[in-house]
Amino acid sequence: MKTRSKIQTIIEASNGGVIVDIECHISNSLPNIVIVGFANRSVDEAKERIRGALASSNIQLPKKRITVNLAPADLPKEGSYFDLPITLGILTESGIISPGPIKDTACFGEIGLDGSIRPVRGIIGKILNAQKLGFNKFLIPEDNCDQARLIPGVTIITANTIKGLVSCLNDQSSIYAIDTGEGKLPMTPPANQNSANSIDDVIGQQHAKRALVIAAAGHHNIMLSGPPGAGKSMLANTITSIMPPLTLTEILETTHIHSLASRNYDQIIHERPVRSPHHSASAIAVIGGGQNPRPGEISLSHNGVLVFDEFPEFNRQVIEALRQPLEDKVISVARAKDTANFPADFLLIATANPCPCGFFGTSKECSCLPYQITNYQRKISGPIIDRIDLYVDVDEVEHASILKTQASEQAPRLSTQIKDARDRQLSKRGKLNSRLSGKDFRDSNLLAAEAKKYLDDASNPLGLSARSYIRVLRIARTIADLELSEKIEEHHVAEALQYRKRHQAL
Repeated sequence: MKTRSKIQTIIEASNGGVIVDIECHISNSLPNIVIVGFANRSVDEAKERIRGALASSNIQLPKKRITVNLAPADLPKEGSYFDLPITLGILTESGIISPGPIKDTACFGEIGLDGSIRPVRGIIGKILNAQKLGFNKFLIPEDNCDQARLIPGVTIITANTIKGLVSCLNDQSSIYAIDTGEGKLPMTPPANQNSANSIDDVIGQQHAKRALVIAAAGHHNIMLSGPPGAGKSMLANTITSIMPPLTLTEILETTHIHSLASRNYDQIIHERPVRSPHHSASAIAVIGGGQNPRPGEISLSHNGVLVFDEFPEFNRQVIEALRQPLEDKVISVARAKDTANFPADFLLIATANPCPCGFFGTSKECSCLPYQITNYQRKISGPIIDRIDLYVDVDEVEHASILKTQASEQAPRLSTQIKDARDRQLSKRGKLNSRLSGKDFRDSNLLAAEAKKYLDDASNPLGLSARSYIRVLRIARTIADLELSEKIEEHHVAEALQYRKRHQAL
């Protein structure tokens, strides 16, 4: 019997999306549903979910042999999102629904035994890949609608039950399509997704707060070093209180990454993520991977902050895995079956004690032997050290000031100042200062003559490498942007030099 139409969906591959045609054939034989086309168990189990869903919806399947082919048959298919297109293929071939309304429409959705249409993981990536293949019309579960509305330039048809969908497709006038336009956020976003601490909660530590402002304004990686209890972890977790809110594009990217890994994969991420993995976390948990590669903590911090508390205590493999994302803003997870590239543009905040006991170089007595201090400090390799822009010593807080009332709230003012500085960088140079190269400084008049002479004179005594030289210029450029200065002046360079890596003598 000739097939009436093809229902289409998309599978995601390492080089983009691939169109999958769901072909259905009904023949006179013993009643059965057979799914072919290199389908894994989750896809093959769809036939049982479909039987239960159609029975619950009072829709009678033909008592014949139903063969469903997922073409191309040489590509592996996995995931429950094939349920809906397979169901529509069977209903179309059976003559229960008309294929017209879903022509040239990509379909995604999981089917429940009660006839409900459930949300699927990674809907944003599926739609974006389908868009690149020429689709602009999509049939998706209603619970995925909020995420899909973030994507500009697509038309969405939603459904929450099989029975309701069949009724709409047979009565085309009742189909409600949503045009996303330039992308739309939900009307009432949930509050306090992160509930981050405010920088105003930190007592004292003005030098460290200033460094956090510079780090947030120019997207510079920062390390906070000091004894236990000085407030390093608290400072690290307050930086989002002064960072600008996510843009619509950033919300789209961040939500997509989290939907691939989170159990709440229909949730929209409205605030900058802060990920703080424990130092005992496995390499796969931090880097990403698994049998079916999923993003790890590094990618889940995309467009947000990655906090490595007690940095030297992390596994060496995990620390060295930061090289690629800190340089390329992406991390590649290679497995025998496939290679996945996940975005990883994050702000790294690392904290560390000066030694295993934490009191080397402080007023308290250090109980560590010299070789223990040396081994502890050598856990962080030179290439990683070179990728961290700001180094700040966090001193102990005076006990008398702990319960003092703060003079005023600084977070709103600092947040505005940082947003203005970032907008200035993007409008004038098209990128944040952490990404400026030596060529950018050579080709543009960003550095005053006095400032250049000051830095040149300081480079040899301080032992600055070529990379450190450029790093000082990046930080100085951010300090200048915070002051709305057109050029880097001498005092900007002087402050930037304070944040270089220092080595303590044993």
